[in-house]
Amino acid sequence: MAGASESEAREFAAAFRAFLEWVHSDEAGARGRSEVVALVADYLDQDALGRSVVTRALPPFEHVNLQTALDAWSHEPGRHVAVHGFSIPPHHVPVTLQQILTGEGLPWLRLSAPALADLPNGPASTLACLERALLLVEDADGRYVIMVNFTSEHGPPSLDVEIAGLRVDAAQAVHARIAELRHRLNVYRGHLLDVTITPMGGVSLGFGEVPQLARDDVVLPEAVIDRVERHALGIAAHRDALLGAGQHLKRGLLLYGPPGTGKTHTTRYLIGQMARYTRFLLTGRALQAIGSIAELARDLQPAVIVLEDVDLVAEHRGFGPGSSSVLFDLLDAMDGAAPDADLLFLLTTNRADLLEPALAARPGRVDVAIEIDLPDDAGRKRLLSLYGRSVPLRLSEAERQEIIARMEGVTASFVKELLRRAMLESLQEGDSPDRVVTAVHTGRALDDLLDAGQKLTRSLLGVGTDPETLAAGGGAGALPPRGPRRGPGWVSYAPGR
Repeated sequence: MAGASESEAREFAAAFRAFLEWVHSDEAGARGRSEVVALVADYLDQDALGRSVVTRALPPFEHVNLQTALDAWSHEPGRHVAVHGFSIPPHHVPVTLQQILTGEGLPWLRLSAPALADLPNGPASTLACLERALLLVEDADGRYVIMVNFTSEHGPPSLDVEIAGLRVDAAQAVHARIAELRHRLNVYRGHLLDVTITPMGGVSLGFGEVPQLARDDVVLPEAVIDRVERHALGIAAHRDALLGAGQHLKRGLLLYGPPGTGKTHTTRYLIGQMARYTRFLLTGRALQAIGSIAELARDLQPAVIVLEDVDLVAEHRGFGPGSSSVLFDLLDAMDGAAPDADLLFLLTTNRADLLEPALAARPGRVDVAIEIDLPDDAGRKRLLSLYGRSVPLRLSEAERQEIIARMEGVTASFVKELLRRAMLESLQEGDSPDRVVTAVHTGRALDDLLDAGQKLTRSLLGVGTDPETLAAGGGAGALPPRGPRRGPGWVSYAPGR
C-alpha cells in the first residue's frame, strides 16, 4: 500500500490541528461536559468554584456512623440537601471532587441513582449508606457541594468526605459538625463488637451476641470471682466516688492459666454484665487492630477491650529475631489512655511467662493478674452439675464421686466433652425409651477419653498442659501425676506490682 502524499499529510495535519483547537475551546468544553461536571458547575457560582476542596478521610468502619450523621445533619432547620448519585466506567480509578470541579482528567460520568451499601447499625438492623454521591447543599453558609466517596477497588478500602464551594474555615466547621454528630449518634456505643481484619488489612466491626451467663455459670472459687468482679465491675459501680478521690478508672485485668480452664468463659460472663459499656472483642489476627480500636474505645467510653491469647503478640522482646509492632501498639494503647478514662483492658493468656514484663507486672498496664488453674474436686463436681443441666443424668452420689475422682487433672472443656460423649453413648444404644445417661455411659465415654490413643484429644481439651512448657497451640495430652498440687489451690490471685 503506497504511503500518503506530502499534500495529504499536510491536509491531515491541518485538520488534526483544527480538531485540537476545538477540543480546547469553550464551545467544546460546554458541549463535552459530563452530566456530573455540568451539575456541579451550574450549581456553584464562580467564586465557589475557585475555592479549595477540603477533604477528611475516615476509617471505613465509620461508614455507617457517617450516614447516620448525614441523615441527622441534612434535616437540621434551614438546610436543604439534594442527593445525586453518579456512575463511573468499570475498573476506573476513583474520581475526586477537585477533578469534577475542573472537569479535567475524568472519564465520562453519568448521573444515576446513588449507590448504597446496606450496613449493620445494630444487632438486628441495617442502614442504607451512600457509597458514591454528591450532596448539593443550601443553608446559611450558601450553596456548596459535599461528596461521599467509599471505594474498595484498587487498594485497601477508603472513605472520604469532600466539601467544595466554601471558605476553608466554613468547610472545616461543616466537617466538625458532622464529626460531632458521628460521635453523639455512634451506632456502636453500648454494644458488643467483634473486631476482624479484612482481606486487605482493614478493620471491620460486627455486632456480636451478648453472652447471657449467670454468676452460677462461672465455676470459680468465691474469693476469686469476687476479685474479678471487684476489679472489672466494682470500679464501674463506684466511678464518681473514685474520681472524686483522685483515683484512676483505667485498669488492666489479666486472666492466665492452662488452656480450657475457663478464662474465656469468665470473660464472657463479665462482658454480659457490663451492659452500659461498649465492648470490643479481639482475637487472633484482630489483635493487630489494637491501636485504632483503643482510639475508638476512648471515644466511646466507658468501654472494655478484650484481647484473647495476648501472648500471640506480646512476647518478650528477647524472644525471636525481632519485636512485634503489635506489642508496641498494645503498650501504647494501655499507656496512652488518660487515667480518668473508664477503660478496662481484659487480657487472657495461656503463657503468662512469655508476656512482656512491662505489660504483665507494671501498674498502669496490668494491675491485677489472676491465675485460673485446673479445678479441684469441688470444682469438677460443680462443672459436672453445670454441664449436666441439659443432660438426663441418672447417677447416684457414689457414681458421681467416682467420675469426679477419675477426672483429676482435667479441664472444664474436658468435663463438657465428657458429657457430650456420654449422651452420644446413650443415644447409640437405640433401645432405651427414656434416653437417660447412666454411669455405664459416662464410664465408656471416660474410658475412651482417657485411652492412650486419645492423647491428642486430651491435649486439644487442655489436659496435661503445663503453662511453663506449653508450645503455641498444643500440649502434652497426658494427665498430671496424682499427688500434692502446686500452689495454694486451683485458682490463685496475684496483684501486679
